[in-house]
Amino acid sequence: MTDDILKIFNISTTGSGVSTGQHWLPANGAPITSVSPVDNKEIATVKSATREDYDQVVAVAQEAFKVWRTWPAPKRGEIVRQIGEALRGHKEHLGKLVSYEMGKSLQEGYGEVQEMIDICDFAVGLSRQLHGLTMHSERPGHRMYEQWHPLGITGIITAFNFPVAVWSWNTMLAWVCGDVCIWKPSEKTPVTALACQHIAAQVFAANNVPEGVSCLVTGGRETGEWLAHDKRIPLVSATGSTRMGKAVGAAVGERLGRSLLELGGNNAIIITADADLDMALIGAVFGAVGTAGQRCTSTRRLIIHESVYDNFIARLARAYSQLRIGNPLDEHNHVGPLIDRAAVEAYLGAIEQVKQQGGHFVVEGGVLTGPGYESGCYVKPCIAAVENTYDIVQHETFAPILYVMKYQTLEEAIAMQNDVPQGLSSAIMTLNLREAERFLSHAGSDCGIANVNIGTSGAEIGGAFGGEKETGGGRESGSDAWKAYMRRQTNTINYSTSLPLAQGIKFDI
Repeated sequence: MTDDILKIFNISTTGSGVSTGQHWLPANGAPITSVSPVDNKEIATVKSATREDYDQVVAVAQEAFKVWRTWPAPKRGEIVRQIGEALRGHKEHLGKLVSYEMGKSLQEGYGEVQEMIDICDFAVGLSRQLHGLTMHSERPGHRMYEQWHPLGITGIITAFNFPVAVWSWNTMLAWVCGDVCIWKPSEKTPVTALACQHIAAQVFAANNVPEGVSCLVTGGRETGEWLAHDKRIPLVSATGSTRMGKAVGAAVGERLGRSLLELGGNNAIIITADADLDMALIGAVFGAVGTAGQRCTSTRRLIIHESVYDNFIARLARAYSQLRIGNPLDEHNHVGPLIDRAAVEAYLGAIEQVKQQGGHFVVEGGVLTGPGYESGCYVKPCIAAVENTYDIVQHETFAPILYVMKYQTLEEAIAMQNDVPQGLSSAIMTLNLREAERFLSHAGSDCGIANVNIGTSGAEIGGAFGGEKETGGGRESGSDAWKAYMRRQTNTINYSTSLPLAQGIKFDI
């Protein structure tokens, strides 16, 4: 299956992972081998960037920006529209590649590509709406307004769990804003990045887009550090762990650059006594086991009213017993593998900590073995009854471990929901209008995303995506997130015959 798809995207099994757009550099860095967690087979080996390769890419991107920023925004939007059309044509192939390289279910792989298509559509419309404001001047014969200009190079660091969608969130908006992009994908999922670069390159070549508007540099932690410390890159957008984000934020902040951080989540659903429990069950199960618990928006905690706790836990356990775990390319399976064996070890370590800290398992976990599970990356989604104060509950484990706990009052539930270092996504399940509005009020959820009667996972591209506290404070995708990729300029025009000063200051000469 993968050989055919690699041919479609013109990907060599031993090729370069450094590109300035339509051209690939003869990369000289260490090889990165992509191994599928589905069956432990090698997909391809990619040569990473050396420092010299990286500097060459940045130089080409700098020159490209001088030209790309002069293209009218709607013309840049037309290029993005064509990329969206190309993605539609490749949705099946790219979706399968995402599923196979990352391990998420095939439906989620297709969904990720659809998310890319959706953000292209959003960005095309945005290309005709990069608006500023006008203000009344206190001085007669003067006009004030603001406008937005492109920043330059946007550096994009993405994580393995959404190997292509998060790149598109940043890139499509940055492109219509007039920026050029340098993408460092996760070293765990480099092949899907090569496929995206191939798709963009074909569209760019057909439209004479300058070389350097879409750049790719594969590599490990060191490559990300080059981006973070590089004064030539005014904006670095980084998605990943809080630990990584703190390092990127510090490096970019030290040089007074801009960072857009999308980091860890420790997301909770509050299930009230007035909840539709059937609806709550669907939201909780998908949120907890979708992508094998490897989403930043995965549901980690259920905070359940004591009056419905036993009933809901019984329903939850029955639903977990019906989960099908296996090859994600089989559409009958609900849950695929974790990304690698290191993730499996983190999963097992978290289970042990739950036991040591006093929790007990409602649904037991464990590693699956036998036919179909030879990669060693398949685990059982599990449910642990805990206290919110447990140290392990306060941390994000990227695995399908769901923590459940009781509450008595809504104020108590909201306090528990907020009492973690992270602040990405949150939800409440209730048919009580007062409870819903209380959850969404100033004294409610402290997260960047707060939902009513839907789960924590599965955000649409129309709204700004991001979170507070240790989630980093960044916003990507919809709403006015485009402003992160531009610089604001205030302009004052004097069309009078004199030069009055503001604040009534007199300066006669």
